[in-house]
Amino acid sequence: MEKKRCGWCEGDTLYENYHDKEWGVPVKDDDTLFEFLILETFQAGLSWITILRKRENFRKAFDDFDYKKIVLYDDSKIQSLLQNKGIIRNRLKVNSAKTNAQAFINIQNEFGSFSMYIWGFLNDKPIKNKVVNYKEAPATTPLSDKISKDLKKRGFKFVGSTIIYAFMQATGMVNDHEINCFRYHQV
Repeated sequence: MEKKRCGWCEGDTLYENYHDKEWGVPVKDDDTLFEFLILETFQAGLSWITILRKRENFRKAFDDFDYKKIVLYDDSKIQSLLQNKGIIRNRLKVNSAKTNAQAFINIQNEFGSFSMYIWGFLNDKPIKNKVVNYKEAPATTPLSDKISKDLKKRGFKFVGSTIIYAFMQATGMVNDHEINCFRYHQV
């Protein structure tokens, strides 16, 4: 018997693997949270599958998403990223990676870890929604609005409420697997 998955991922092996192994799994380590934050910011205005197809290119280009290295990027490195055809070459988004790395480190210094900060909005407990059809899942919520506003106040770029809600879904802060999806009860 074939597994029932969320409708958004069906028909693409890369999407299905991402859905089956990563999407919606609670992430608590800062390195992975930063990776998702960077990927989500580059996704703004684009489809997630576009980002997934370029994920390995992003990983190589951005030093495995090492925020301690990214924060030190100079103009030469930024220019080389803007020439890299394997990633999204949007100047504002590329520059935001460095800005966000610094803001990320600032939060770590204030809260002990980014994970403690971001999961603190949920009292460390994921929200389990009851999505019947993925097309009915919200794009934003009052909580994503609140987190987005706080991140912007702390200097982050490309962290609008829609991006933050997608980040929350990806990192398991919210379980938006369809209720008949085999992953719904697993995450």
